Amino acid sequence: MRSAMAFSPCGISGFFEVCNRYKDGRLIENPLHIGSRGGGIIIAKGATTKVTLEASSENRVEIYINGNREEARTSEWIVKEFLGRVGNTYAVNVDHQIDSPIGSGFGTSAAGALSCGLALSKALNLNLTYNQIAQVAHIADVVCHTGLGTVEGLTVGGIVLVVRSGAVGIGLVDRIFASSGLRIIAGSFQPIKKTNVILSDKIDDINQLARKTMKRILTNPCLENFLVNCKTFAFESGLASNRVKELIKDAERAGAIGASQNMIGEAVHAVVKTSALKDIYEVF
Repeated sequence: MRSAMAFSPCGISGFFEVCNRYKDGRLIENPLHIGSRGGGIIIAKGATTKVTLEASSENRVEIYINGNREEARTSEWIVKEFLGRVGNTYAVNVDHQIDSPIGSGFGTSAAGALSCGLALSKALNLNLTYNQIAQVAHIADVVCHTGLGTVEGLTVGGIVLVVRSGAVGIGLVDRIFASSGLRIIAGSFQPIKKTNVILSDKIDDINQLARKTMKRILTNPCLENFLVNCKTFAFESGLASNRVKELIKDAERAGAIGASQNMIGEAVHAVVKTSALKDIYEVF
């Protein structure tokens, strides 16, 4: 029996543009080139994944999330992909411990995929590089319809701007600087199914708004401008529910540097100074 463990942070997306078509309108077929442009904040909480392998007459996969047996398509895809690269067959147990709400715009699928890939590569002695593993995690996120470009931000950290879409090595991620000592308070009302947004007839309008948001942020790439424009995106895209809007406003009135909606979830995050933590926590 062999085992390995790995960690990936989660990431809160503030705005996004779905990038799954060429300029002439044709669908992009290679999942390495499918992705999103946008921005978000990588957080300290994340996914810790332990992978255990045992020799077996056939390949079998069991996946647990926070102790419960789950059908985690993204992690299962990665396991099958990596098992296809070795000659032996194994019973694989994947144990995800995830600190953030699932399905609420915290990037848990991407964090689970990346940490699973890192741990499994080690357990199978595949000798893959970090970027090679991240590319597999990106493909899994795309083909399983659980995400588009979160993995790229997770590999960089900080306040990220994905300015060119695609997997690690193809896309381009930049960072915005911020003062030290800041914290994030975040909470979720309920999950939102990503495909209901990505495949909706509003996606062209959302993409156009995202391009404007990126331009406005890049004209003054600081934390405050980033947060203001993420909030504008949430409100103008029609994705923010009334209770999301009210919580954002309440957090700002309580002293947050800025607040916005998690993309894509009925959830809110606020960036705060430590001196305002108590007041804004009470608001949430």
